[in-house]
Amino acid sequence: MSLPELIEIVPLDKPVRAEITVPGSKSITNRALILAALSEGETELRGALWSDDTQVMVEGLRALGFEARVESDPLEACNRTITIRGLGGAIPQGGTLDAPLDLFVGNAGTAARFLTALTCLGRGIYRIHGVTRMHERPQEALFDALRELGYCIDSVNDKLPATIHGSGPKPGATCCVSIAESSQFASALLLGARVGGWRINVVGENAEESPYVAMTSQLMDGFPKRGGEFQIEPDASSASYFWAAGCIAPGGSWNPPRRLSAGGQSVTGRRLPGKQRETDLEKDFAAHSRVEVVHWPESRWQIDGQFPKFIDLTRKGRLVSRNRHLGDSILTLIALAPLTSEVMRFVDLGRLRVQECERVVALRTELTKCGAKVLEEGDTLTIYPSQLHGAEIETYHDHRMAMCFATLGLRVPGIKIRKPACVKKTFPNFFQKLAAPPPHGLGAAVRNARTGERLGMDELFAE
Repeated sequence: MSLPELIEIVPLDKPVRAEITVPGSKSITNRALILAALSEGETELRGALWSDDTQVMVEGLRALGFEARVESDPLEACNRTITIRGLGGAIPQGGTLDAPLDLFVGNAGTAARFLTALTCLGRGIYRIHGVTRMHERPQEALFDALRELGYCIDSVNDKLPATIHGSGPKPGATCCVSIAESSQFASALLLGARVGGWRINVVGENAEESPYVAMTSQLMDGFPKRGGEFQIEPDASSASYFWAAGCIAPGGSWNPPRRLSAGGQSVTGRRLPGKQRETDLEKDFAAHSRVEVVHWPESRWQIDGQFPKFIDLTRKGRLVSRNRHLGDSILTLIALAPLTSEVMRFVDLGRLRVQECERVVALRTELTKCGAKVLEEGDTLTIYPSQLHGAEIETYHDHRMAMCFATLGLRVPGIKIRKPACVKKTFPNFFQKLAAPPPHGLGAAVRNARTGERLGMDELFAE
């Protein structure tokens, strides 16, 4: 069975205490897959995300002739252990002008950009294409950099679909790449630079501090060069929904209960007798929500690992930057910002416009539907404390939009999500995690919005 076209999230009505596992990092998984393919011998990637975006990468490597073995992970249903046999930098397969080797990347930006650079190291002709939205997303800076290195890239508009003329390594070749539109351009080049002999100069807004470029460099430094094992940490962007859920649930830090003081006094200041104090302390403990993410990322490779720091939005005039502070988890904060007591400003949002959808406009539109006051000025969203109500949320086929507003639905009655199966891009069992009973889930009710029936666990997996 599959998810209905329209679902309703029922707000949590009592505190929840849970320890949630989330799937592996998409960003790390797809980088590790490329590094494994370029290494020598077998590399076993443990805790690798298994979703649309990583499956297209694995299928792309297989199409290029790499041996890829995929095994289930007993600890997380949407993870896999993936073993790649690298050939020391060689790309096994290539096509011809008459019959290019075809690589389909869906709407996976990492796969599209990383495979483009990888196929330049091959010997042959490759055609890379995806879904309509992927054909609208920027590629020009990457194509220009690869041409500067000496490769031939054919594209009618410097976007996908594109034909790559692979001509192998080019030791000493130098290029300059701008990350103004996407840091994935630089990461794609850096991943292939050792084998290709390339020298990469990265320019653009905050180029020297780009967290995703830094992730790529740090990952390359710590990755086994001659086979071995590599553990992939949980995805911090995906974990942000559950950290946020613990804050907005009854008894969470954004929705606290009346409580005893540390000295065992009642809220009136009168000290309570011993037994009553113990009983009330137990009740006080039970009245608080606490949601933890198992193995919260500690490597600092993922910028969204800082999300817990930014969920504390009590200071007046809080400003959060997409460039300096958070990655995709900034969408989680934006969706929940109307619940705070202060005006929030989210800046440097330009890159959100060229991702899975035009996310700045999408966030403003859908929050406004829910009654929020949202002001869009340039690449900044200013969000005011608002009384929210239910609405039917358009996801724009964007996994992050679906998950952000589903999280909001844990607090605001009447939130309905259209086409929720788009979460399969990075988190196919997201709605199962919402609905599973504590401690392994939040225990939320998810309904078929057309019939009102509560959905079972087998109906909540996105496929």
